[in-house]
Amino acid sequence: MIKLEQKHIKIFSVAIAVVFVGSVVALALTQMGSVAGVASAASSSVGVVDYRQVMGQSTALQDANTKMQLAVEEAKNEFESKSAGMSEEEKGTYYQQIQEGLAQKQQQLLEPIQKKIEAEVKSVAEAKGLQVVIDKGSVVYGGTDITQDVIRKMAQ
Repeated sequence: MIKLEQKHIKIFSVAIAVVFVGSVVALALTQMGSVAGVASAASSSVGVVDYRQVMGQSTALQDANTKMQLAVEEAKNEFESKSAGMSEEEKGTYYQQIQEGLAQKQQQLLEPIQKKIEAEVKSVAEAKGLQVVIDKGSVVYGGTDITQDVIRKMAQ
């Protein structure tokens, strides 16, 4: 068995005490950092908006949907009339062109609506002093919900 002298036991005990105190200090410092992070998060202003609800209640989106349905019907009729004498490969290529044209049309119809919503969200956020606005679907807890304010502003 190892024979320890009283001097070695004291040194070992002091070393353990120093490690313990150092650990407690490190833990306290990390917890203070977390508290500071929570305090800074609480002082920042975060807003949330339900984009699907805003889009769903937009009259401009309803108009765009009507225009898109008409464009799809026109494209369908055009495809049926022009593809009658085509081979399967030509039909496939032509169908792809029509799909790309419809996608482009959809983008042209939706882009101004999205820009208007973004402008209204920014306007409401600035009026409420919010620094950040996040989609409500991405938020688990917290934030100031500005969805109804944006919907009211869109209706004006």
